[in-house]
Amino acid sequence: MNSKRLLQSGIFILGLMLSLSSIGQRKSNQVQIQDTPFIQEYSIKYNFNNDRVELQRVAADRNGYVQVLSSHGLLRPKAGQFLFPGELVKDVQYLPTSDKGLKDLMSHQKQLVYLDDKAVLSNAWAGKLYRRHQIPEVRYFAVDDDFTFLISDGKNLQLLDWDQLRWSGVAEDEVRAIRYDALNKLYWILGQHTVSTFNPAQKRLTTILDDASITCIEVAGDQLLVGTNDGYYEVDTKTGKPGAIKRKLPWNEITTIAKLKDALWFGSTRGAFKRNDDGSYRYYSSKRWLPSDEVIDLADGPENSILILTNKGLGKICRKEMTLHDKAMYYDKQVRERHIRHGFNGTVSNMTDGDVTSGSLQTSDNDGLWTTMYLAGEVFRYAVTGSSEALQNVRESLDAMERLYSINPVPGFPSRSFERRGYKYHDKPWRRAEDPEWDWKSTTSSDEAIGHIFAFGAIAELIAEPDLKNKAITLIDTLMSHALKHDHYLVDWNGEPTVWGRWNPEYVNARPIMVGDRKINSSNYIGMLQTAYHFTQKEKYKKAAFQLMEEHGYYENLMRPMKEIGPAPEDADDWSKMLSSGWNHSDDEMYYCGYWGLYRYAFNDTLKANYKKAIVDHWEHERPEKEGLWNIMTALVGKDNYDFEEAIWYLREYPLDLIDWGIQNSHRKDIEFVEPNFRKQTIREVLPAGELRVSRHNANRFDLDSNGRGHAEYSAGDIWLLPYWIGRYLGVISEPQK
Repeated sequence: MNSKRLLQSGIFILGLMLSLSSIGQRKSNQVQIQDTPFIQEYSIKYNFNNDRVELQRVAADRNGYVQVLSSHGLLRPKAGQFLFPGELVKDVQYLPTSDKGLKDLMSHQKQLVYLDDKAVLSNAWAGKLYRRHQIPEVRYFAVDDDFTFLISDGKNLQLLDWDQLRWSGVAEDEVRAIRYDALNKLYWILGQHTVSTFNPAQKRLTTILDDASITCIEVAGDQLLVGTNDGYYEVDTKTGKPGAIKRKLPWNEITTIAKLKDALWFGSTRGAFKRNDDGSYRYYSSKRWLPSDEVIDLADGPENSILILTNKGLGKICRKEMTLHDKAMYYDKQVRERHIRHGFNGTVSNMTDGDVTSGSLQTSDNDGLWTTMYLAGEVFRYAVTGSSEALQNVRESLDAMERLYSINPVPGFPSRSFERRGYKYHDKPWRRAEDPEWDWKSTTSSDEAIGHIFAFGAIAELIAEPDLKNKAITLIDTLMSHALKHDHYLVDWNGEPTVWGRWNPEYVNARPIMVGDRKINSSNYIGMLQTAYHFTQKEKYKKAAFQLMEEHGYYENLMRPMKEIGPAPEDADDWSKMLSSGWNHSDDEMYYCGYWGLYRYAFNDTLKANYKKAIVDHWEHERPEKEGLWNIMTALVGKDNYDFEEAIWYLREYPLDLIDWGIQNSHRKDIEFVEPNFRKQTIREVLPAGELRVSRHNANRFDLDSNGRGHAEYSAGDIWLLPYWIGRYLGVISEPQK
């Protein structure tokens, strides 16, 4: 049924009390995901920039003392905390150890054990472990459960127990590593092209494998893990029979393997990865996690951490138990400490190699949008918790939004941003304000406008404070009066519509029906008009909405199924072709900001039911991205489960480190690529957020690579806090369960 017939049948008549009864209260029948504690990972890095020194081994003892063996002696971590890297420095804690010419290092029974040119030794066990040997150029060692050591210089082998040399021999292949197999009471020896066993009871060496591609070995239960320069495979330790090689890995050039905290970890020339219980891999690469992607060694660290030694320093993967609410409180601190500029929610830019103290808050084309998304999140936080801090945050950001309208001379026109004079005027969209202290930015777009209406509507509905409620309604009326006065355009200082502030039918319907701008502009604008009418009760807004839906096809436009959105035909105009060259993920953000007013303030239940169909249809097309905000916001329309588990996965997996590190995933062998497509989906299953670049909700979550250099830190205000708090408000996420 089209909009004209709906109107003629009388269904468009607004029942204000019915409409009011459907809003203003939290949904109590929503599917709720319990906010139980989970493990949040983050990295503390310790850099080392001396190219003349080779880093070789890392280990930690039961006291949490960490040591790194290098070609120039022992090193230890200094300082270092999350986001503020420390460094590796010479270890002089105990000179009688650090002054020795140490050759190897291990942790045994959670104590540090050393190998030098004279003995195997330790400072634990009252220093009683001091096992002399006769291999001056010794380089490798391993130990069994009875403190019997097998050592080698690459050729010679010696077996040492507490008080004597039990055996000596010569390896047929040059030794590169030794591992002990407690299950079979064997030592496994890696050579240049072989893997052998040494049976200490029988004093016998046996060659098991001959494979020149092998790079490392590790014993894990009844399996020997064999790393190669093209994947890894498992060998049955009883039979010596190798399994099939595994190449579907984040990267196949394996440098080290370790069984740590009941999981298998792999180091490679392009980062580290952990094998999950389901056989998939969690990938740790880039400076989000490591000083360098060239991994040398892996070890258990203090307080449930994992130590990853690279050629440029040490990465300590920390694991902290927290709830989503705990994470929200951490992000709240991040936003308030570093990302608020005059009440705007901004980005810290011009940083040096991830140093958040070296950057500056920057203005943005979308200061209004990013701020309204943060502002809306704080509104929902206040609605759920009654937090006085959240209310103050709302006040400050609403003040900034209000000033966008007053700092320029155009009635009802929202500036993109404002800044103190002398910093931005060279950029042409910036204009002089009447106040000589300030400049303002023009050319405001529709994505700014829909963000404004979303946040202002949430304030007007959910915050009872009269000054805030009235200010929000006034701003809604101000913006929408400007749009109606100027024939559904945003008109700038020069009397001309801005490039992207266009909702006029002449512009909207000039696009072929498959071009997304036709649908998004119609959807957004009807939602904006409904919001304005709902809170002001001014007939001009309802009349304009009816006219656009009845006479200009806006209802058909906004209800058009997403499957019909695609590239413009060959005979279309260049602008339409440009707009439809691929799926516009900024449109997704605009749709969902607009759905708040489109659905929640619908003129009647029939329209609301049809809007629900459009929203759910959109969500169905978004499901592969597992985008937390889209899944959670779809809860607007009812109690069904719109992949809420995936939304929680998104929120839990999002990294605490929001710096724009360069991320590379397109080289990975453990992901399944798909054919190029309009949606720009690159692989079958989207990767966890911790393995992707930091991005706002207007980005494609299937983008695999980025060229970030640690020059900016994004705000969690719009990226994470909005989906969390609207999820709390809509009943998708429970309060924290300890």
